[in-house]
Amino acid sequence: MPELCKCGNPLSGNNCSICGLPPDLCVCIAIERAEQKIKVYVEKRKFNKPTTIIEGITENGKEISKQLKSKFACGGTFKQNRIELQGDHKSKIKDLLIKLGFSDSQIEVV
Repeated sequence: MPELCKCGNPLSGNNCSICGLPPDLCVCIAIERAEQKIKVYVEKRKFNKPTTIIEGITENGKEISKQLKSKFACGGTFKQNRIELQGDHKSKIKDLLIKLGFSDSQIEVV
């Protein structure tokens, strides 16, 4: 079984097979997170109820959805790499995602 880098990719020699750096300096996760594009929009569901959809969060989706549900005091779920929150939270979501470590340029509110 090949050794894995801290990003989860196999080592090529003594370096990460993706970024080429030693495992303790690997930046694959930071690069992947910087390239993420997060799209936020509101969908009308059954009985004309609004649902806020957040797409593009791939890592720690369940944990982030828990934090969002707690902050907004609403129900929701994390399915198929998208977070669904009950209610219209479009106006407040960007500030909270920035506090959670995402950059302003990554987040697109439609």
